[in-house]
Amino acid sequence: MWVAEQYPDSMAEDDYANDVLVSADWVEEHLDEFESDDPDYRLVEVDVDTESYDDSHAPGAVGFNWETQLQDQVQRDILEKEDFADLLGSHGITENSTVVLYGDNSNWFAAYAYWQFKYYGHEDVKLLDGGRDYWVANDYPTTDEVPEFPEQDYQARGPFDGIRAYRDDVETAIDRGIPLVDVRSPEEYSGEILAPPGLQETAQRGGHIPGAQNVSWAATVNEDGTFKTKDELADLYEDAGVTNDQEVVAYCRIGERSSIAWFALSELLGYDDVTNYDGSWTEWGNLVDAPIEQGE
Repeated sequence: MWVAEQYPDSMAEDDYANDVLVSADWVEEHLDEFESDDPDYRLVEVDVDTESYDDSHAPGAVGFNWETQLQDQVQRDILEKEDFADLLGSHGITENSTVVLYGDNSNWFAAYAYWQFKYYGHEDVKLLDGGRDYWVANDYPTTDEVPEFPEQDYQARGPFDGIRAYRDDVETAIDRGIPLVDVRSPEEYSGEILAPPGLQETAQRGGHIPGAQNVSWAATVNEDGTFKTKDELADLYEDAGVTNDQEVVAYCRIGERSSIAWFALSELLGYDDVTNYDGSWTEWGNLVDAPIEQGE
């Protein structure tokens, strides 16, 4: 059995609030454990689709399609608890597994999966710093073989709504002056565009939630997709007036990029009360008579 205490250097190279990042080197050193049928450790690639995973992925990694497997296809919502448990159990994961997540777009969708894991009470989950792009760009081993692990009985907990914001929570934040962090691009924030270039427009109106500060997700990572240092992240958010003496709500277009901000604030900086508004601009920008602001 792989005993975690034997490997104290699993954290990426910074003294973050929580031990929730692992380096690519660390993952490579322990690929044998991730490829084992033993459910103690699992590696999961999470992408917006599975085309990249099908082409190549880290040995031992199972693949989750964010769009079709981590969302309810009828309700446009995260999975119900039972469906989440079935998904994980069918891929050889138990509630006691140490799960390392990574994915495309500097971990957009892996961070969303991390947040969903926490929503359903999975305690030992981490992100591979830099995600899929970092792994591939730096010539770490890949394969096109899809692993098959013995099915497990996964017992989900929660849901733990303390990390999730809903529409009424956003309305309360506006009324009370609670910090709202819009992690989209400046062009989306201002209302100039409705979605990143090449992606589907999912809202009728452009702009941002009144009072929201624009701290782009891209500002939280380096050029190689790895997270910036704790001090750099603290300065970034504090300069925008987002401090750890108040509630914070993060949002984007569909909830995946805001998961990066939630992860940085809650897990790396250790902020006490951070929620992810996964309805995000797709919900708010389509509401009748919901207040919005446009421009910088």
